[in-house]
Amino acid sequence: MTTSSKDLLEPSRAERPLDPTAVRKLADRTSGAVTMRDHEDYPALVSPWNLAVPVAPAAVVAARTAQDVVAAVRFAGEHELLVTPQATGHGPMEELIGELLVTTKGLDECTVHPEGWARVGAGVKWLRVVEAAAPHGLAPLSGSITDVGVVGYTTGGGVGPMARTHGLASDRVRAFEVVTGDGVLRRATPTEHPELYFGLRGGKGSLGIVTAVEFDLVHQPSFYGGSLWFDGADAEAVVEAWRAWSAELPELGTTSFALFRLPAMPAVPPPLAERFTVSIRYVWTGDAAEGERRFAAMRAVAPIILDAVEEKPYTAIDSVHTDPLDPMPVTEAAEVLTDFPAEALAALLDVAGPGVDSPQFLVELRQLGGAFARSGAHDCAFSSRDAAYSLLVVGLEDPAVREDAATILAALSPWAGGHRLPNFTYEPGALRNAFDPTALARLRSAMRTYDADGVMAIGHALR
Repeated sequence: MTTSSKDLLEPSRAERPLDPTAVRKLADRTSGAVTMRDHEDYPALVSPWNLAVPVAPAAVVAARTAQDVVAAVRFAGEHELLVTPQATGHGPMEELIGELLVTTKGLDECTVHPEGWARVGAGVKWLRVVEAAAPHGLAPLSGSITDVGVVGYTTGGGVGPMARTHGLASDRVRAFEVVTGDGVLRRATPTEHPELYFGLRGGKGSLGIVTAVEFDLVHQPSFYGGSLWFDGADAEAVVEAWRAWSAELPELGTTSFALFRLPAMPAVPPPLAERFTVSIRYVWTGDAAEGERRFAAMRAVAPIILDAVEEKPYTAIDSVHTDPLDPMPVTEAAEVLTDFPAEALAALLDVAGPGVDSPQFLVELRQLGGAFARSGAHDCAFSSRDAAYSLLVVGLEDPAVREDAATILAALSPWAGGHRLPNFTYEPGALRNAFDPTALARLRSAMRTYDADGVMAIGHALR
């Protein structure tokens, strides 16, 4: 393979022309459609959730079976191409889009076993699993919005709204079925290809394209929680109270706060539109009465604009983070923090608080710890368990928004430290910082075994 990491980081590489004759031969080897840039269905296949990220591969394979993925990866190897998988398109990086994109939306199997586990294809979003598990009183460790794909979320670790109680989604994985960079379909478990199993839990798509995943569910028919909203003028009092309250919160509770500047649009409740607000998010997985009692302290801090915290079925889990559903062009920036003392709060409010004309519509801080901080039954590549908080900044794509996000991260830099969360890393050059030296060495060793020619585009960010 002649591709270097430098080549990969040039966006023009994905625009390299392919031989149409060779592409037609690939189409003969797959049951799913193979599409090039001049085809009318190309835009629909490549469009990511974040509309600000250009995704323009030379060709797309719309996989319908695992064997379609095998054919695509082998084709990439034969023609010295880089290949990138995409399901929902929530996490693309422009620099890591290869010449060949494999969309896995067609791998849509979803089976929930009442005894407590599920098997899903790479195209499945969490919502299908949540709805299929609910009749059995079960729930997956889904993300902050169930519109996110299961596989991409899980291979990045998976830090969801019950993380302090139940830990990472990747710790619940029983098995992956994956087409590795050498074009072989393998099953990875703690005993079958254990280094592959290690790397797929936290290492993103650096080793291959996952076609299916099997994982354990938890017994969680309901929860007590949601979001509580205050006027932004009370941000200092609300977040200072949250700091003290969350420090005493048992592992049955997972919480975060967010500073919002939301526009007027159909998905935004009128009391929250076109104003600066503060949201306290809360999930209590234990007894609802106990969860309500513990949350009373936050309700008493300041006048409430909107209170959506109550006992709910797990199918209402999206009501906690209230993340947007429709595709948007956004700039995202993130960091992990070792602490969030009063000085950090003051620094944050200086750059994103009341009276600041910030262009960000979301500045979020999630409390971590609890079960998140404990290793699962088997080692994995995820290296961020020491993080105490995660910081996320989101605004509509614009150079000024990117500059402002950098200012916010810089203000919190005295308390930043540790390894980044893989799913909250938006620059290829920063992806290595998600892994400790041991995990990175094991990932690189696994790449030499399973993707010696460097076919998987994302792997080049770690080489």
